[in-house]
Amino acid sequence: MPSAVPFDALLPAPPQALTAAPQVDVVIPVHNEEVALGPCVRRLHGYLSGDDFPFSWRVVVADNASTDATRAVARDLAATLPQVQLTSLPAKGRGRALRAAWSASDAQVVCYMDVDLSTDLRGLLPLVAPLLSGHSDLAIGSRLAGSARVIRGPKRELISRTYNRILRLTLRTHFSDAQCGFKAGRTSVIKRLLPQVQNEEWFFDTELLVLAERQDLRIHEVPVDWIDDPDSRVDIVATALEDLRGIARLLAGTRIATFAAIGTACTVAYAVLFLLLRGLLPPAAASAVALAVTAVANTAANRRLTFGVRGRAGALRHHALGAVVYLLTVALTSGALAVLTAVDPRPSRLIEVAVAIGASACATVTRFVAMRWWIFAPAAEPQSQPQPQPRAAHAGAPPTLLSTTENG
Repeated sequence: MPSAVPFDALLPAPPQALTAAPQVDVVIPVHNEEVALGPCVRRLHGYLSGDDFPFSWRVVVADNASTDATRAVARDLAATLPQVQLTSLPAKGRGRALRAAWSASDAQVVCYMDVDLSTDLRGLLPLVAPLLSGHSDLAIGSRLAGSARVIRGPKRELISRTYNRILRLTLRTHFSDAQCGFKAGRTSVIKRLLPQVQNEEWFFDTELLVLAERQDLRIHEVPVDWIDDPDSRVDIVATALEDLRGIARLLAGTRIATFAAIGTACTVAYAVLFLLLRGLLPPAAASAVALAVTAVANTAANRRLTFGVRGRAGALRHHALGAVVYLLTVALTSGALAVLTAVDPRPSRLIEVAVAIGASACATVTRFVAMRWWIFAPAAEPQSQPQPQPRAAHAGAPPTLLSTTENG
């Protein structure tokens, strides 16, 4: 948990501090947004300059390979509006743009918002305040929280809810809205996570949040007022496919690999126990005892390492359900050994072990599906509720400045 912050560090920055590193960097990633960019930045600049936002700030337009006049518009904005800067990237990708801007930031908190400003700007203060105070590590706007006010068509509503439900079922996430273009993080935390994020485009947000949760970082959710932009040019099909590939990559890279490693270890232990017990018991009985021992160890190891369930809550239920899966595995292995005995009344020990291991391996897929969708399936959680936030800031700033920036 973040360390406590001294009281005098929770005060807004004095005017003379605005020339130093700001407390908040607001990044706007853009690609071919020559029409929307000017009104967006001016509106955001007006809000940040007012009394409703008490922290020092900077706006960074992160242009990623625009082919229209977006960069020229951004350059004019940086020349005419104080505290507005431009950083340009030669390659396209929202995640790539955020990575570059956030990596180079010397602010205490970095955040980003979409250029269409679909999210009400009044949500920015409760988004960054818990980060500046040290209360949380990351913060996200949520269109799916109970008190959020959202205006969008049924198609986008269905896609959003389906996507976040898939995340919960496959990756066991707990945040409610992975794709809302309104996120922030403490810069030190973000810079620690960025090298671990592989995606450079739309899945960037989701991967960042999944990695944060796996490292037990604190993610604060802010219910937002959000109005869909009818002029959005996001390719929904291409984005959905990219997201599904990203989910599969995260799933294959962690959960399945961990499950396979545990399964391999338990299979070896099962084979050793089976051989030791075979001299004392018939094949089916030896298999049942060996499976009983390894099943308990398998459930416990997968509970903690594969599915991230810690503590004693639900442990008895998990092991009871694991015993049901164990009985299925016993039925498969006993059946295979019975068939072997019927075919060859006196098989060699090596063949017995091979058949038993083969049957156990066939049950592995069933075991994983049962654990994932039944034993350790995420329970339904209450929707997030808004929490009062301190109007506070945390003093101190890293020493480096934006090296790829065009200053106004």
